[in-house]
Amino acid sequence: MSVLYLVMGKSASGKDSVFQRLRAEKALNLKTIVPYTTRPKREGEEDGREYYFLSEEAFHTMEKQHKVMEARTYHTVHGEWSYFTADDGQIDMDGEERYLLIGTLETYEKIKEYYRRTRLCSPSWLSAHIKPVYIEVDPGIRLLRAVRREQGQEHPGYAELCRRFLADEEDFSEENLLAAGIQKRFQNIRLEECVEAIVKEISTA
Repeated sequence: MSVLYLVMGKSASGKDSVFQRLRAEKALNLKTIVPYTTRPKREGEEDGREYYFLSEEAFHTMEKQHKVMEARTYHTVHGEWSYFTADDGQIDMDGEERYLLIGTLETYEKIKEYYRRTRLCSPSWLSAHIKPVYIEVDPGIRLLRAVRREQGQEHPGYAELCRRFLADEEDFSEENLLAAGIQKRFQNIRLEECVEAIVKEISTA
């Protein structure tokens, strides 16, 4: 049976960089799952690489077609933005593949619930085949990273940065992490060391 590795972490934890490095590790043979979003593309992003970018109308159409595995809608300073993972043929859990997806704690919980509901999977099956890769960084370091990243944008959105930072503190609270059964943490102080630890974890699984 296939295994799905879900990279997650608070904003500016470096999860995107970790994700890109893992997908480039040819020895791991990971198939990347591209999620969907209704938010506008950021500078440097490409449709079908970081996300599939689509309209709210298209999102609701996929919902009606029962193709949405999990979805999250955020009330941002720019309006409502939705992010979701679709049952669109990218994932075959009956195969022998290793899949890589980036998301949130809510993504992890809802995908487990999706397979529990649609395939009647047991808790032990879910633990064996849907694996969290939680990236952790000190809040002060994260905030500095986020500000530097935003400064590089043509139109910095500091209000949205602050909203995301505070929301993540609540969404990824220690209580929520423990409730989801996430105990393993990968510290991303130095990217190389963080990626090396995750590669070792996946390789020996």
